[in-house]
Parts: sequence; structure tokens; C-alpha cells
Amino acid sequence: MSTGTLAIVLAAAVIHALWNMLVAGSRDNQATLAVATAVGVVVAAPLAILRWHVDAAAWPFIIASSLAEVIYFWLLTTAYQRAELSLVYPIARGTAPVLVLIVSVGVLGATSSVAQAAGVALVGLGVLLVRGVRRGNAARWSDVGLALAVAVSIATYTLIDKQGVQHADPVTYVVLILILPALAGLAYVTARGGTQRVRAAAGARSLVGGVFSIAAYGLILFALTQAPAASVAATREVSVVFAAILGAVFLHERVGASRLVGSVVVVIGIALVVTG
Repeated sequence: MSTGTLAIVLAAAVIHALWNMLVAGSRDNQATLAVATAVGVVVAAPLAILRWHVDAAAWPFIIASSLAEVIYFWLLTTAYQRAELSLVYPIARGTAPVLVLIVSVGVLGATSSVAQAAGVALVGLGVLLVRGVRRGNAARWSDVGLALAVAVSIATYTLIDKQGVQHADPVTYVVLILILPALAGLAYVTARGGTQRVRAAAGARSLVGGVFSIAAYGLILFALTQAPAASVAATREVSVVFAAILGAVFLHERVGASRLVGSVVVVIGIALVVTG
């Protein structure tokens, strides 16, 4: 991976962690995420139309992924309502690749390596460290379980998208799968607070969050044209560490040494899982 591509992937990692921080730190994260998702769709729609290519075989995957994304957004906002960014993000993003590997090996018949097995063990250790090792400072297991549920939803749409994107242009595909979550999110928020709840969330935070979410995806797409997918995927997950730092600096979360070290261990484990 060249220095320029490395910089692009790291930028995508920072941006991804930033938009999660914006959602986690908002007063109404459900409304903020709903508006941000809609903004992302609107921003990317012109490019998706220009690049339009969708085979008939893509639509079952688009529908399935859209439903998985709806569940993901609901679980993510619920997790951020109950727990800290520096807990939820490392566990959710770190465990998802492990779940993808397990399903790929156990269900889809893929092969695994010793390095990947070691990576799984490191991710597990990292999750325990992120939760906390001291009884007084440890997070509740219910919060850890919610973060793991987010990981399951991420792994689900990842496995679906790996197949679906083969039948459509990537930009067009991602816009199509986000239309339903955007509409469902706005409808859900409106039904539980009226249009004023949506208007209250339609500010700089949701605008920047929407642009950042699409920008992070676009940067990764570009990086994938410049470097091997395994290298890009492994480097991108350094966002786990960035999220822990952002949670401490901007959201004033109590990120101790255990959580920070655990985030780093998770990143190392992901790298082994992805590249092994």
C-alpha cells in the first residue's frame, strides 16, 4: 500500500469514527441518524444515477441488505442511548469481522488459517479489555450484549453485500440499500415526536454526519482500486482506536488504559482475521 493510499484509508477511518461520534453525542441520536442517512442518500444520488448499473440479480440482495441496515440503525442508536461510544464502537466494529469469518467457514465452506484463529482470540481478549477488568469500572454485560447485537447486524449486511455488489455498481448499490433505512428512520422518528423532532435534528450535526458517512465509504471504494482489499480492510479498522480517543476527548467518556489497550488489541486481531 502506497503512502497516499494509506493516508486515504486512515482519513476514511477517522471520518467513520467522527460520524459515529456525532450520532452518539447528539441529544436525539435516532433523529440525527435518520436525517444523516437521508442526507447521505441525497448527496450520493446524482453519482449513483450517473453510474447506474443494477442487474436483476441484485434486487434480492438490495432488499435483504436494506432490512438488515434498518435493524442495524435501530440497534446502533439504542446502544448509543445506553452505553458509551468508546465501548459500543470497538466491540461492534471489532467483532463483526470475526462473525463474518465464522459464518464464511462454518456455513459457506471457506478455509481459515492459524493467523485468523489467533486474530479471533485477540478480538475476544480486546472485547474483554474494552469492557473493563476491574469490577468497579467494568461496563454492564447488557451493554456489551447490545454492542454484540450491533456486530451481528454489521456481519449480516456485510455477508449480503459481498454477494449483492457483484451484480451492481458499488455506488448505485449503496444508495439503493440506504433508501429504505432513511425513509424508515424518518417515519419512525416522526411517528414518535412529530415533524418538529425531525426539524430539530436537521442541523449541522446531521448534515456533517450524512456527508461524512458517504465520504468514508467513497474513500474506501477508491482505496480498493489502489491496494489489496485485505490491506485496506485491516487498516480501515484503526477507526476503533480513533473512536475510543474521540469518546474521551469530545464526549468526556472515562476511557481508561484497559479500554484503550483493548481497542488496540481489537485492531490487531481484526488485521489477523482479515489478512490471515
